[in-house]
Amino acid sequence: MKILIWQWGRFGGGPRVAVELATALRAQPGYEVVLSLARGAEIRATTPGDWPVKTYAGRVGFIWRVATLGPMLLGLIWRLRQIRPDFAICAMPGLLDLVMAAALRLCGIRFAVVMHDASPHPGDRFPLQFWLHILLTRQAEMVIVLSRHVGHQLPARQRIINLIHPPFAPRPLPPPGAHGGPYRVLFVGRLLSYKGLDLLADALEWQGPRPDMELRVVGYGAPSSVLDRLAALPGVTVENRWVPEAEFDDLLGWADAVILPYLEASQSGVAAAALSSGRRVLGTLVGGLTEQLAHDPAAELCAPTPVALANALRDLLDHRRFVPLPPRPDPQAAWRMAIARLVEALPRL
Repeated sequence: MKILIWQWGRFGGGPRVAVELATALRAQPGYEVVLSLARGAEIRATTPGDWPVKTYAGRVGFIWRVATLGPMLLGLIWRLRQIRPDFAICAMPGLLDLVMAAALRLCGIRFAVVMHDASPHPGDRFPLQFWLHILLTRQAEMVIVLSRHVGHQLPARQRIINLIHPPFAPRPLPPPGAHGGPYRVLFVGRLLSYKGLDLLADALEWQGPRPDMELRVVGYGAPSSVLDRLAALPGVTVENRWVPEAEFDDLLGWADAVILPYLEASQSGVAAAALSSGRRVLGTLVGGLTEQLAHDPAAELCAPTPVALANALRDLLDHRRFVPLPPRPDPQAAWRMAIARLVEALPRL
């Protein structure tokens, strides 16, 4: 069975999900995989893929791409007729995927969509993009979700396959505490309101100075008063910048623990990566984060309040910072297990 997996984002976790899906599916007997990535995707430096697609860069590039959707559609149809996939999977929806959906439909090829969120998050820059995602899922043969939390929010008429978010495999990293200095806590990701940066600032102010802790906030977002508050706290560093794919493992290697003070969440790729690298995770009892982390011995969950987060952080620093953790399961094995559930569904399509 030949499967086309496509994801045309240039940055972030979408291309990584596509690569991991393709790698795990190729390990299944009887499956041939064609991986399509955006021509400018960061991840192509290490995984070039099989079918690079020219997308766009910036607003002007997007306007040009929209103006040339007709030729793009014809080009996609021509390539699909060459490849002749039996089924296709969109690893994370983007702005151009409705064009691919039209090409697939005209070629008689059914497809699935990996749906990461069932509703837009507060602070998302492009709310229209989410509704384009909804239109895409309505055309899909089935929807793949990475948490039951997302699946329960989707219409009952849709066919849903639940794959609990497998971890991304980091390169070998130094063990926590190897640096010999203060305990290192990392927040990494987009600096949006639903990520709970206000909650984190309140908790740190409630807790008071901790000379035995360093905390880095790393990610991209609009300048804000809460970032200024965090930067003014002792022991806290704020780095408002885009994190390239190649640097993510370096950040995990720096950290002893990762903090997720989220106000809502569907699931967390950061949490999955942190756990697979042997880092502790401190998160909040919200959405799919509860489902993902509640039974993991390396994770601690608390209510999304300043006092609860401050107390959980204090407990981590005072009692559990370097308590040995059990060995982590092999990330590739976790992806193979997830793919096995998908493979069970594919023959019935």
